[in-house]
Amino acid sequence: MAKLHFRPYIPNQTVLFPQRIDENIAANDPVRIVNAVVDNLNLDNFKKLYKETGRSAYHPKMMLKVIIYAYMNNIYSCRKIEKLLLRDIHYIWLAGNEHPDFITINRFRNRVKEEINNVFTQLVLVLADKGFISLDVEYIDGTKIESKANKYTFVWRKTVERNRTRLMDKIRILLEQVDETIAQENSVKDTSVEFTPSMLSGIANELKEALEHRPATKDKEEKKTLREKKKQVRELEGYRDKLMEYDNHLDVLGERNSYSKTDPDATFMRMKEDAMRNGQTKPGYNLQTGTENQFIIDFRLFPNPTDTLTLIPFFHSFRHRYNRLPAIGVADSGYGSEENYRFMQENGIEAFVKYNYFHKEQRPRYTSNPFHAESLHYNAEGDYYVCPMGQHMNRIGTKRDRTVSGYTTESARYKAQRCEGCPLRGSCFKARGNRMIEVNHRLNQYKRQARERLLSKEGIRHRGRRCIEPEAVFGQMKYNMAYRRFRHVGEDKVTMDFAFFAIAFNIKKMCAKLRKAGKGLITFAKSMLIGLFINRYKWKIATSYQMNQKKAS
Repeated sequence: MAKLHFRPYIPNQTVLFPQRIDENIAANDPVRIVNAVVDNLNLDNFKKLYKETGRSAYHPKMMLKVIIYAYMNNIYSCRKIEKLLLRDIHYIWLAGNEHPDFITINRFRNRVKEEINNVFTQLVLVLADKGFISLDVEYIDGTKIESKANKYTFVWRKTVERNRTRLMDKIRILLEQVDETIAQENSVKDTSVEFTPSMLSGIANELKEALEHRPATKDKEEKKTLREKKKQVRELEGYRDKLMEYDNHLDVLGERNSYSKTDPDATFMRMKEDAMRNGQTKPGYNLQTGTENQFIIDFRLFPNPTDTLTLIPFFHSFRHRYNRLPAIGVADSGYGSEENYRFMQENGIEAFVKYNYFHKEQRPRYTSNPFHAESLHYNAEGDYYVCPMGQHMNRIGTKRDRTVSGYTTESARYKAQRCEGCPLRGSCFKARGNRMIEVNHRLNQYKRQARERLLSKEGIRHRGRRCIEPEAVFGQMKYNMAYRRFRHVGEDKVTMDFAFFAIAFNIKKMCAKLRKAGKGLITFAKSMLIGLFINRYKWKIATSYQMNQKKAS
């Protein structure tokens, strides 16, 4: 019988000449792209985040490589990254066999939260230099992502204002009950004037001083009165503290309607991912992203539940990053407002932005309502409308409204002369008197221009691309990479976390496109002369960084 032979198995053997760590890593593994990209990034601004004295810190390039590669593999926990630094050969190679713990990894993320945006900008410029994107067209869309905050720690503006009004009434009633001369002098008879916490503190202190200087007495009635006065002072102090709490709530709210106590920067919104299907609001952020060729080229977080007021600040964000605006802007109907159309026209952006009812107008069986204001015939020379019965509707004035952002809109008002006895009155309108309409001529002009662009050959192409640009990015982000909820508290930390994710997403997308094109990743990594590119665009990056610093301050 033949004797069995096995290869030597010695788990604790000592290796005299160890092999290179990366020998067992595939040549086309994305980890090599991460290593090449980060090695050639300009991280000079990271040096000012460290002290010259004390223990030597881990190299920022090593930490950046490890975190980005972890995000590329759907790993966002510092504890999991710490374990992988001991188990996974890819992480061991990137870290150079260093073993930072989860606290060090988390501290590094928080340390570079203001600089990581510059790293993202550099990477996008690298993608533009290598021909992946052009930065001439930006496809814009937003999605709501839930915050880490507790969904039951909500503060609503209407509730705070209602309770504050009730508290003011209680304060006035309490001060009317206090018959001390000091309280009467400090109390305000005019109910329109509101009290402040400092005013109530002054009244309470003077009442306390007056009660302390009262002579001692043994009379039961006077003692009872004194106890009631002290109780009223304590009640006044409690009202003061409550008023201070309400004022703090209003300061945190700002222009918002709600916020979370555990994450004051988060606003309560209705999410698309509604498991209970009851329309419950949850604390979150409105993430606005700009994409091109399914790469993230810009992002910003907003507290607005709707997208209308986010477009102009988002274009400013693009300008701060790249010192220019995109030549073409593509967005859906949520951004189609007069203010946005005017901004894009004045700044030379070719707007392929839909407006409300654009899709409805493109339906084959769509017929416009003949009684609608936009369907009526308008005589520009005489500045009047003609109703379906042929009656002139003359202009009677102009109505001005102001949006939440402060933009002023103007609507011309037209009124019919006589609608009594009209056979079409029931179909035309149902209000009393003569019919009156309001028309925003400037907005209608912008809509006509947008309709012409959207129905052109180029517009049809951009409309088709928009469905597979930001929507595809959101789908990959939420379902393929499991990034459905923020894991930090505070807008600055949430922005930092998404900046890491956006960098990882773009590198992962670049690797996928290279594979699809049949190019080897290691060959591409060796050919990346990113250092030369960074020097060529150094003045742009420095200027963008300075502008971001001024904006932050």
